[in-house]
Parts: sequence; structure tokens; C-alpha cells
Amino acid sequence: MVAGSGSLADRIEASHWRIELPEVEPAVLEAAVAAFTAADEIQVERMTKQGRRTFDARAAVMRIDVVPPAETPSGVPGVSCAILELVVRQVTPSVRPDDVLSGLRVVADLVPPVSPRVIRLAQGTLTAQGAIVDPLDADRDGATIGEH
Repeated sequence: MVAGSGSLADRIEASHWRIELPEVEPAVLEAAVAAFTAADEIQVERMTKQGRRTFDARAAVMRIDVVPPAETPSGVPGVSCAILELVVRQVTPSVRPDDVLSGLRVVADLVPPVSPRVIRLAQGTLTAQGAIVDPLDADRDGATIGEH
């Protein structure tokens, strides 16, 4: 018997994302993030299976930070690239990285000149400290040697 309950999708509580924004200056992104975090609510609109919906993109964002690039992601020397990392709580409707970018457009008029590169770094269950852990860890911890 499995130690955890519910489907894998039911166990996903949050996702950690990295968004690379080529041709955006980090200082511009930092100002946009400051406006985003200062807002209590940021209404964005997206087409869903139920039709066009307006929802709060701010409430689901647990952490949002501008991080320095280790290297130029575009691979083109001299081309600036701002990098955003965020942790988003799983809510309904789900708040996706493009919704956060829409929120940055709403509060700070941030419109990236080229398409961003979005990478999901992790997803899973939240610990009390706000870390994301593998949602199957509980099953592994409860299993005994020899169980399949």
C-alpha cells in the first residue's frame, strides 16, 4: 500500500520557475518586481477551458527574485539578460509564469522585447519552511526494504 494518498497531481503544492528575459536590463526587472511585490492584488486575464477569466496573479506568488546570471543565457556577449526566479503556489486557476509576466506588465509596464525562456526548476510538496520537496518522499519514507 502507498503511504501517501491522492494522485501525484493532488500532491503538487508549488512550482519553482526560472524566467530568462533577454534584452531586459536587470535594474528594469528589479523595479518591476518591487512594484509586483508591493501590490496586494494584480488582476490578469487569460483564456481557460471555461472561457476568458480574470484572476489575481499576485496571491499565488510566494517568492519572486531577480538573480544575477551566471553567464549570458543568450550566448551573445554584450546582450543583457535579466533573470527572474519565482515560487508559485498551486491554486485554481493555476498561476503560470506567463501570468506573472502579465502581472509585471500590469504593475510596471514591463514588456520583454523578445520571448522569455521559462524553465521549471522544481515542483512538489511544500515544507513548513517553504522549501519544495519531492511529492513522493512520504511514500519512500514509509516503505520498508523489499516492498514493491
